[in-house]
Amino acid sequence: MNHWATESIDYVTSRGLFNGKTEDTFAPEEATTRAQLMTVLARLDGADTTGAALEKGMAWAVANGISDGSNPNAPITRQQLAAMLYRYAGSPAVEGTLNFPDAGSVSDYAKDAMLWATQNGIINGKTDGRLDPTGLATRAQVATIIARYCAKLGV
Repeated sequence: MNHWATESIDYVTSRGLFNGKTEDTFAPEEATTRAQLMTVLARLDGADTTGAALEKGMAWAVANGISDGSNPNAPITRQQLAAMLYRYAGSPAVEGTLNFPDAGSVSDYAKDAMLWATQNGIINGKTDGRLDPTGLATRAQVATIIARYCAKLGV
């Protein structure tokens, strides 16, 4: 595959965190659903998601305070992704401000999460310098963010 996120996609699929859409297709530009992210985080935590993976991933996320389990089939936004990953990391204390032109559009519930994710190099601004907090996270973006999380925080 010749894609900007190939290295991250290879990383998350080789660890069993993410599956392809088919045996030989990852579909990097498709949106990631909330349930898919919950399942990726459950797998990262070592939870058994064999069989009904999405249902088991959602149950794990709700039981561990990562998500309330609502809207599982909805595409996940970048700030929702940051919030779930932040909760997974234990909601560490943060200080500072978001220095992005669209920082004011980050929802209150996600401000600490986005600050944490940007300070740790887990989420970067897009090529135009914006965070795009309400933009949908593609499978390639999620793979890259999860790979960065694993690398930066030694998971």
